[in-house]
Amino acid sequence: MTGHHHHEHQGAGLVDAARTALTAAGEQWTGMRSDVFDVLAAQDRPASAYDIAESVGSRRGKRVAANTVYRILDLFVRTNLARRVESANAYLANSHPGCRHDCIFLICDTCGKTLHIDDDRLTGTLRAAGRDAGFADIRPVIELRGQCQACAAAGPPVGDAA
Repeated sequence: MTGHHHHEHQGAGLVDAARTALTAAGEQWTGMRSDVFDVLAAQDRPASAYDIAESVGSRRGKRVAANTVYRILDLFVRTNLARRVESANAYLANSHPGCRHDCIFLICDTCGKTLHIDDDRLTGTLRAAGRDAGFADIRPVIELRGQCQACAAAGPPVGDAA
């Protein structure tokens, strides 16, 4: 697999990298954007805008509209701070916001664990095919569904008739 290497951030380092990337893109790091990113970065699975809005609202002590969170998440995706898992309509914090590349998501149908891998050959081929067909600003979206190693080792869920 052809990929590239990047520094994976976590915790306070991830928040700092996100703040730096957002301000470098000419955007402001507001209190609400900070709260949304903090909640998103704390998730171990893709999170919906509604789940994030509920968590941010609890944190702030007042209701936060999902539409507000959607607008912020759209900004985060445009500026490479977050990735959208299309099939789940959910979001993940990008652990390397300074690195632009296409993600290939591996999604466990049992536990929801989502990993991303890079394969520049695959996404490059898809981008080239799109350009050859006359498309511009191509953004490959690749999601593979199956079972993670832990769930596959655990066997079928109880009650499944095989």
